[in-house]
Amino acid sequence: QALSEIEGMGGRGSSLQEMRVRPLAKRRVDLHSFCNPSNFQRSPYLSARGNFANMFQGSTEEGYKAYHADKYDEDKNPNGIINFGTSENKLCFDLMSKRLTQADMNHIDPSLLQYPDWKGHLFLREEVARFLTYYCKAPAPLKAENVIVLNGCGSLFSALATVLCDPGEAVLIATPFYGGITQSIFLYGNVKLVYVYLDSKITGTSTRPFQLTVEKLEKALQDARAEGVSVRALILLNPQNPLGDIYSLSELRDYLEFAKRHELHVIVDEIYMLSVFDESATFHSVLGMDRLPDPQRTHVMWGITKDFAVSGIRFGTLYTENQDVANAVASLCYFHGVCGPVQHKVAQLLRDRDWINQVYLRANHARLKAAHTYVTDELKTLGVPFLNRNAGFFVWIDFRKYLKTGTFEEELLLWKRFLDNKVLLSCGKAFECSEPGWFRIIFADKTHRLQLGMQRIRKVLEEREQEILAEEKEQPCQSDQDGKADSTDEVIFVSRHQDPTCASSSSLGDLIGLLQQQMRSSDWLQKNTAEQFA
Repeated sequence: QALSEIEGMGGRGSSLQEMRVRPLAKRRVDLHSFCNPSNFQRSPYLSARGNFANMFQGSTEEGYKAYHADKYDEDKNPNGIINFGTSENKLCFDLMSKRLTQADMNHIDPSLLQYPDWKGHLFLREEVARFLTYYCKAPAPLKAENVIVLNGCGSLFSALATVLCDPGEAVLIATPFYGGITQSIFLYGNVKLVYVYLDSKITGTSTRPFQLTVEKLEKALQDARAEGVSVRALILLNPQNPLGDIYSLSELRDYLEFAKRHELHVIVDEIYMLSVFDESATFHSVLGMDRLPDPQRTHVMWGITKDFAVSGIRFGTLYTENQDVANAVASLCYFHGVCGPVQHKVAQLLRDRDWINQVYLRANHARLKAAHTYVTDELKTLGVPFLNRNAGFFVWIDFRKYLKTGTFEEELLLWKRFLDNKVLLSCGKAFECSEPGWFRIIFADKTHRLQLGMQRIRKVLEEREQEILAEEKEQPCQSDQDGKADSTDEVIFVSRHQDPTCASSSSLGDLIGLLQQQMRSSDWLQKNTAEQFA
């Protein structure tokens, strides 16, 4: 069925309006967004689902392959691709390599080389329970019996989808969201995703761009059920990837109460919980709530990949009070286990509370904040709007003014243009964003790569700006500015939404906005004080 749907799809881009009028069944899993049916030839050696897996790729996979074939190296390949697309923390190798090679890490006993309890070695699960109790600020000690260890959160998504849903059933998720979840849930478990489309406009009960509300959840759920789709769970990402949003306690409680009313499981991914790098932002874990509305249907995920800058070590953990879910997931750990020596290293890492608090987190947060400041200052200089958040490794950027027609097809062309100029970004379609033109950039990288990568981005944007200006001169009153976000404190430097009358008025507004931005960001007044002039 999936293959026949793909064969019936064309290759054209689609706008938000077209997406919304499309029947829900066509919107549920937009196969064209992560499959490339053009030039695909069915292999006689594969099953139908094998062929589908073979063609399951999109811009994310295409860019990732291109990067690995042409990696930037300061000495060996200075003209290679700089990767601002993969969410990795590359700022803390010095700290982690030193800690992971200390004497206490290099321990082997017979049990580490034998099959463990499929949930994970007890010593590790006890350490994970203590760690989560402390950092999630749990009101009571968490229990090792509720901890399951797998080789990464992708495996956890796959396992949970398999044990909570039957093939063809669905999970609710707000867009934009980390696209790897689609692969984990849909490709592996044949579980569908029902999208809760969020947009950048401030309307109704929304107080910030791309805000998730219970009203939006209710509408998506009812639309799905009206079409006979069985929705079994809700996925929450907190902090949110790619937005960087951190949900408040009241928002979390509202989402969990909504799920309880409809008897939905809630899968909460908190993998960036220790990557909140500004003291002005406060993270609240679901495990820190005084009372969970439905503890038997609430399942929390975390891993060391992001917070400890070790994406090459595959380790994820699930905490659930539901022993039926725990045992069912544990039965799949046979396929997704973590080897014994790595379990020992992770336990040693998690129990070293003094090093984590006094050395690692302090340095990591300072480095993340400095890198974030550098990239956002560059965006301000370019006059590019973005969401100003303080969690994760990414900035959600509004490049819509560089799209002439405002389609996903044009977004993909801009993405390819960045790649041709040797910088890999992630385009909004990879996150199922409803508005063409949003991109995600990863800033958790070394200064020299950030500088060179931003130079390459600037080059593409300046060239694109000149092309649009040239086109507008030829067609002076055909400027298409529709879809710009409203001006708010949450989105930095976003033009006010208006119906364009002519290119000249739009250009004047952009010029005024640029001048205002330059005045705000300039340090001239700080450097040239009255005392200095005297």
